Amino acid sequence: MKTSLETERLILRELLPTDDIGMYKLDSDPEVHRFLGNKPVMHIDESRLMIENIRMQYIKNGIGRWAVILKETNEFIGWSGIKLIKDSINNHQNFYEIEYRFIQKHWGKGYATEAGLAFVDFAFNEMKVPALYAYADIGNRNSRHILEKLGMQYVNSFKYEGEEEVWYTMKNPNL
Repeated sequence: MKTSLETERLILRELLPTDDIGMYKLDSDPEVHRFLGNKPVMHIDESRLMIENIRMQYIKNGIGRWAVILKETNEFIGWSGIKLIKDSINNHQNFYEIEYRFIQKHWGKGYATEAGLAFVDFAFNEMKVPALYAYADIGNRNSRHILEKLGMQYVNSFKYEGEEEVWYTMKNPNL
């Protein structure tokens, strides 16, 4: 399976241990975590452990979140990707979720949509998954807007870990 993709402005590739500083910059920002349970990381070792866990997902599941690198500067700007969710969320289990998270200074530039569209194409045309799912905090209008720009459809709202979330899905049009 591929380990990288390219878009007009982005390189999408597997996370590497050397992405630890970028991951720490991303996940230590309280504003990034505003709709994620307000649990920013406090030490770079937490980011290193996260990268290690994601790299294990590549081995176990063949897929996971990938680093998003800005071609123009070769800078780590966040992550995006497809993750196999084995736990039960909103009465679904063993499903593929599309995800993204970006360093705050890169918000509003279309990178989440650009990366997301590449991953939708990858999931449906290369991985041949039957459907993609996503959920976002009900108050996170920007994230919800991105999911809709990817072509995902709102399904319902639900409680998850004490938070009100909204559920989206998109069926593979090729199957």
